Amino acid sequence: MDFVLPTTLPAGGIPWQKVLPPLIPRLNGTYGQYNWSPNLLMPETDHTSSAEVNCDDSGFTVQVDVKHFKPEDLMVKVIGDFVEVQGKHEEKKKDGPGVTTRQFNRRYRIPKGVDTMALESAVSPDGILFISAPMLKTEHCRILT
Repeated sequence: MDFVLPTTLPAGGIPWQKVLPPLIPRLNGTYGQYNWSPNLLMPETDHTSSAEVNCDDSGFTVQVDVKHFKPEDLMVKVIGDFVEVQGKHEEKKKDGPGVTTRQFNRRYRIPKGVDTMALESAVSPDGILFISAPMLKTEHCRILT
């Protein structure tokens, strides 16, 4: 079987819900006692912690959406060439025994030339974690005017 790929992908990516049914017809509809759909084969995207990473002449910045976490639930640390952000929040269920846990781990590569010893982090009132570090100042750099 030959596959012909388009020269460019659609803006939203490959429409797997249209591609998978012909390839796996037995998983469409009912199979035994289970109902199957192609959506079961696709990973769910986690939009609970989106991030924006920037690096320019002024420095390195990361903005992470952590509005479901308190500042004390977060940990930011530098490990080698990475800044690692961890969040873990636990709360007891109101309607009985048990605990609900929400957690995430993210790693962002720190570009060369960033002063990791000056890295700072803070959480805004909107629930955005800001991580920033300036570029290293070198003796050979000078501003050209």
